[in-house]
Amino acid sequence: MKLHMKLQAHRSVIVRGCQLFLVLLWLYPASFPQAGELAHYHQLERAGYLLAAENGHPLRAFRADEPFIPASTVKLLTAYLCLRHWGEQHRFSTEFFFDRSASRLWVRAGGDPFLVSEELALIAQSLAREGLSGVASIGLDVSTFKENLVVPGATTTDNPYDAVPTALAANFNTVHVEKSGGQVQSAEPQTPMTPVAREIGEALAEGERKRVNIGGGSKRAQRYFAEQLAHHLRTAGITTGSEVVRGRVPELAVLYRHRNTRTLGEVVQGMLKYSTNFIANHLLLSLVAQQTGAPAGFDLAENYLQRALTREFGWQSFSLYDGAGLSPRNRLSATQLVEVLHRFEPWRHLLPEITQGVLAKTGTLTAVRSLAGYVRVNESSWYPFAVIANETVPRELPAKIIRMLARQAR
Repeated sequence: MKLHMKLQAHRSVIVRGCQLFLVLLWLYPASFPQAGELAHYHQLERAGYLLAAENGHPLRAFRADEPFIPASTVKLLTAYLCLRHWGEQHRFSTEFFFDRSASRLWVRAGGDPFLVSEELALIAQSLAREGLSGVASIGLDVSTFKENLVVPGATTTDNPYDAVPTALAANFNTVHVEKSGGQVQSAEPQTPMTPVAREIGEALAEGERKRVNIGGGSKRAQRYFAEQLAHHLRTAGITTGSEVVRGRVPELAVLYRHRNTRTLGEVVQGMLKYSTNFIANHLLLSLVAQQTGAPAGFDLAENYLQRALTREFGWQSFSLYDGAGLSPRNRLSATQLVEVLHRFEPWRHLLPEITQGVLAKTGTLTAVRSLAGYVRVNESSWYPFAVIANETVPRELPAKIIRMLARQAR
């Protein structure tokens, strides 16, 4: 009888324990990865991770020093270099000059990746307030970047994420158009139709609405920028001719210097959230142009990254060819990413919260899944981490791994 009662009591404890586990699993499903996932990760041949304490001390590591393809987690490094150099409150500026002898409005690029339609409208209104009433032509000084750049790792599709940076670029070198009733129209009210946009839109199918990159090399992108600017000038009451010239600005006084309404912090925050390749590469090239004084290209960017990162971190084994993480030749280790994150901590708030308690940047290429950022281990502590798999794994696996490691480290 006593034995029976003891068995009943044990059975009740087990049942209550199972019920509690099921309730917790229902309330916090992400906290209970499938059994063996971490063990399975350890069986991968091309994968590694590192979870470190706030002081940088390693807590959990697996092949942490082996270089892997980092994909878009490279954007963390680009963001860090730019924020360290310019500061979070920096605003990019673009300068405008008026050559009265030629009735020409000159535009000199200043590294701004965010010259969207709304900014161009503000520029035109400001130029009108400066007394500009009419121009015969628009001159473009795009000497900060090399012409006809080829982004390492990018493809030649018309997708926005394949847009190529140019020193002066309207709307990230993309157009948003739709085709209805055989007519091509702008798909956003703030952006007018121009000859370049119409030319691109003609390729759409009837009823199609799409954002595509401009393509066609630097001159096409520059022509689109000039068309957009000219439209906003006319809207502001400034007459414009159709001629567009390229060259260096003559010795003229600055008529107007436009500072973007967005800070660098705001630009970086959007770049990290939406993983905008155009902005990441534009920021890197702008930094290289300012640091070297030469027209920036990806060859100079590679050399700059090699020197700057070796000097700052003492790294000996790494490869970086672009600022967005598109190149499959890029190589970073989990340890190196965590070193960047340790210094990025003052700007941790710029990272998106991809899941509860994880502020991070994802990275995805063919057979590449990566995640790097900070995981909350208690109310006040965020630990830097990096998880990289150069194999085909489930999209959610890196986040599951880091949550598991964080629980072990508590």
